[in-house]
Amino acid sequence: MPFTVKDFPGGYRPDWTALVTPFDPQGGIDWKGLEKNLDFQLSYGMNPLSAGTTGESPALEYSEHNILNAWVHAHCRGRSFPMAGTGANSTKEALELTMRATTCGIPAVLLVDCYYNGPSSMELREHYYRVIAKKFPDTAVVPYVIPGRTGTALGVEDLFLLHHECPNVVGVKEATADLARMAATRRQLGDSFFILSGDDDKTYKMMWTHDIRANGVISVASNVAPGAVAEMTKAVSDGRLDRANELNDALAPLFGVVTVNTTEDDYHGFSGVKQKYRNPLPCKTMMNGLGMPAGFCRPPLGRMSRNGVEAVRNAVNTVWVRNPEILKPIEDFYGINVGERIKEDRFWALWQD
Repeated sequence: MPFTVKDFPGGYRPDWTALVTPFDPQGGIDWKGLEKNLDFQLSYGMNPLSAGTTGESPALEYSEHNILNAWVHAHCRGRSFPMAGTGANSTKEALELTMRATTCGIPAVLLVDCYYNGPSSMELREHYYRVIAKKFPDTAVVPYVIPGRTGTALGVEDLFLLHHECPNVVGVKEATADLARMAATRRQLGDSFFILSGDDDKTYKMMWTHDIRANGVISVASNVAPGAVAEMTKAVSDGRLDRANELNDALAPLFGVVTVNTTEDDYHGFSGVKQKYRNPLPCKTMMNGLGMPAGFCRPPLGRMSRNGVEAVRNAVNTVWVRNPEILKPIEDFYGINVGERIKEDRFWALWQD
C-alpha cells in the first residue's frame, strides 16, 4: 500500500494545495507561471494536487489533463508527495486519466464523486471507485465527497465496504460540512484511514475534534498562504492548539472567500439579484490582484462583479492589516509589494466585469 497515516513516506505531511491551473492570455496553460507557483508551494512543505476541480479539471482538454499531471509530478520528484485529480462523471474517462497518471509514476489520485449524473452511493462504490481501485492496486485512491457540487455522495457505509475490499482506498476528502458523518467515518474505519479536510474553514475543527481527528487538508487558501496553512495543521497535530487557533483566526478572511455570495442592486435594471461566485474564480481573482500567476478561468467561469472583487480584496486587506506575516512570503518569493497591490484599483479592475 502506498502510504498510511502511521507511515507517511519521506517525512512529508498529509497536506496538499489544490493548485489552480494558471492560463496565459491565449488561454493555454501558463507553464512558467505554474512552475513559479509550484516552487512557492514546495518551499513551504505543501504537497501539490494537480488537475483537481480547483485546477479547472472539467474545463481541461484530455491531453492537457494528462500533460499537466505528468509535468507536476516530474517537477516535484523527490521534493513532495503529489496527488493527481483523475475523477470524472464517467468511469471510463476516470480510468483513462488514472492510467495516464500512474504510468508517469504519480503515487496517489483524487477521484471526485460523479457529478450531475448522480449515481447512488452503492453505484459509486461498485461501478466507479471499486473499478478504479481494483485496476490500480498500487495507487493510493482518495474519494472526494462534495455533494453541494456533485449532487451525490459516497456514503460512510459504502466507504467502509470499499476500503475493506480495496485497501488502497486509503482516505477520503471531506467537503460535506457534516461533522457527524466524519465522526462515523473515523469510528468505522479507524485511525489508519486518512480524513482530509476539503473545506479550509473546517480544517482546524476537523483536526482537533476528538471524534474526527482529521489528518490534514487539501487546501484552496494555501495557493496564497502555504506557510500559514502548513503551520496551522502542524500545530494541531503537535497539540499546540493555542497557536493553531491563532492561525485559523488569522486565515479566516481568506477561508471565507473560497466562495463569494453577493447581492447586486444595479444589475441591468434589476435590484436585489443574488450571485454566487464559486471556487476557483475567487481564488484566481485574489492571486491575480496580488500579482501571482493565475490568469482568467475558462468559460463558462468568467469574471466577478465589482461587489465580488471588492469582497475578495477586502478579505486580503484584512489579513494584510491584521496579520501581514501571512502574506509577506508572497512579497519575498514573487518580488511584489503586497500593500501596493491591495491599494491600487488598477490591479483589480481587469478581473471584474
